[in-house]
Amino acid sequence: MFSYRVAGLSVASEIELPGALVVAEPEAPDARVRRAATPDSVEGATTEGPNWSLAGDRFLLRIPDVARFLIIGGVEILVDPAPGVDIADVAIFVAGTALGILLHQRGRIVMHASGVRVGKKAVLFCGPSGAGKSTLAAALTQRGYPVVTDDFCVVAADGAPIVHPDGRQLKLWARSIDELALAEQRAGAVRARLEKFYVEPPASRPEPMPLGAIYGLREARPGLTDGIERPNVVDAAKLLRRNAYRPLLVHRLGQKSDYFLAAAKMANAAGIFWLTRPLDFAFLPGGLDALEAHWREIGLLG
Repeated sequence: MFSYRVAGLSVASEIELPGALVVAEPEAPDARVRRAATPDSVEGATTEGPNWSLAGDRFLLRIPDVARFLIIGGVEILVDPAPGVDIADVAIFVAGTALGILLHQRGRIVMHASGVRVGKKAVLFCGPSGAGKSTLAAALTQRGYPVVTDDFCVVAADGAPIVHPDGRQLKLWARSIDELALAEQRAGAVRARLEKFYVEPPASRPEPMPLGAIYGLREARPGLTDGIERPNVVDAAKLLRRNAYRPLLVHRLGQKSDYFLAAAKMANAAGIFWLTRPLDFAFLPGGLDALEAHWREIGLLG
């Protein structure tokens, strides 16, 4: 049995989870991951998608030729690997999608984000796949900002917003590793036959910390010029909801109002911003300079 800390939860797992933060075995873990036979469908499903079914507190996820995952009540993940599949290919879905669904079941605000520590606070970067979240976080580690999260984190917004990170390794495409000269920190591949690799950051800070800012990443193009701007509270709520981890679940699990209220609290207490910049490595240093200038402006840096 392996023991991990993931976004504020203690997790006991029969499957090794790559890149997750290893901790001492707790007496009573918050959640468990175990291998078990799972059904092809869940009885009494109220809503379904191409590869998933939802019935009450039971969520069945099917990844063809990889595994079926039954996530139950925010406390348990049953994993049924496909015959002959490499368990490492199964583990990446446990550590990502399945745990993200489990956190949603627990009513948490789950962000699909990479982030770093600035001063004593967490700064998060959100955006769709390919927006450059992990690359931006990796580049900032080279300026001395420890990694907080890479993939997802929980933001507790019942009081002052607190980030519960996963503290895991970065996951970078081969080109980003080459451009940032991180070959010596490169570890194994995220999945077989995929040119994406785990990268050990120079420093990471997995402990909970106050939220400093959230940036939604956008590519500069006609009509969207470089810069940082603050949206109104309604657009900030949309930004937050669209960048939830698996945003469809926010609607399916009835959490839209939770995310709107959380966005209002985060916008008032910290700040939610758009960060628009070219997706070109030649412009990356200038983008980092602009971020540091903005952090000084909003009081995250002295």
